[in-house]
Amino acid sequence: MTRVSRRVAASWVLPVDSPPVTNGAVLLGDDGCIVALGAAEQVPAPPGVPTTQVRGAILPGLVNVHTHLELTGFPQVTAPDFPTWIRTIIAEKAARAPADYLAAARQGIQDCWAVGITTVADTGDSGAVIQALAELGASGVAYHEVFGPEPGQADASLGAARQRISELAAFAGPRIKLGLSPHAPYSVSGRLYALVARFAEAEGLPMAVHLAESEDEWRLLGDGSGGFAESWRARGIPLPAPAGCTPVAWLDRHGVLGPRTLCIHVVRATDGDLNTLAERGVAIAHCPGSNRRHRHGVAPLREFLRRGLRVGVGTDSVASLAPLDLRAEAREARVIGGLDGAAALRLITSEAARALGLEREVGSLAPGKWGDLVALDLPETVDVTHLADTVLSLPPGAVALTMVAGREVYRRGAR
Repeated sequence: MTRVSRRVAASWVLPVDSPPVTNGAVLLGDDGCIVALGAAEQVPAPPGVPTTQVRGAILPGLVNVHTHLELTGFPQVTAPDFPTWIRTIIAEKAARAPADYLAAARQGIQDCWAVGITTVADTGDSGAVIQALAELGASGVAYHEVFGPEPGQADASLGAARQRISELAAFAGPRIKLGLSPHAPYSVSGRLYALVARFAEAEGLPMAVHLAESEDEWRLLGDGSGGFAESWRARGIPLPAPAGCTPVAWLDRHGVLGPRTLCIHVVRATDGDLNTLAERGVAIAHCPGSNRRHRHGVAPLREFLRRGLRVGVGTDSVASLAPLDLRAEAREARVIGGLDGAAALRLITSEAARALGLEREVGSLAPGKWGDLVALDLPETVDVTHLADTVLSLPPGAVALTMVAGREVYRRGAR
């Protein structure tokens, strides 16, 4: 029998995948998982088990499907075009020491907790985020980034990635998954994509790729023009072949797309691309604020959903958009997708978890799932039919308490 360690009660409990419960409670086991939830009078209150009473609503910890937490503290960079922005970020990163990245990752995780985010899907190349996740007892998928546009260097790049994955595996655990992220079509050769995809398949590692994000990426693969193509020519790097591909079609040629692949952004996609993504069973990380900030356009969220693609919403990095307000991103996605509040909320909870393959563990409140909870202040009068809309409308400061696996990791006003 599971021993219980804590009981949390509130005016409302929003399990997300089942109806809201008024005057509800959640009972947590000492293994960090949910034992029971429902109306407070029906949830046991064992002797000696403390009850934490919170105002407002309890809902599952939010799931952010795209972050770069090693960039925490970076300034928001302004550039005339996306290739220049990328080069500026590379220069900013080069000026940082390993200790700086680790401190940034720790702060980024704590910043996430302060706004109710309890699980992240992070991409980075420093290794700091997976280390910080392990040190802090946090939850997430850390995709190690791989770079290398020069085809002749693909074997060396893969060797370095294999070595780094071997080192970083020490930080993986029940709440922390390790993955690979061959970065983007403008920074990875076709040969390296194919090698990384085969390695990931052999090792059972999930992948994340920045894909179909910008016009310059599209032009690089389409006709060899644009800012990225100019940069490749200046460095003596052969342009991607074959020419005339969309980014989605190009990655598909190299065996990158599949059910364990998270495709980030996907702003520029044809009907054929969308059909390919659906056929391959990929997941989508939709980042509306970042897409807008970089003037990439509006991703076809309605078409993603209409085709049955798994979709979650992400914030991207603070260098693109700060602060990391995931509920604000969901509000923007709601407008883009023509969604109701409940559907938009699922994009940062249960559907986001499904996009990452974590739906059995997080994303909704149910017995057996991890006790990742966030408590939000609510107005005194709440319309239950629009409860999800109210939750999404609240400012970041409405988060009063965040718990990960039944452990309090953030309390407003605490030091």
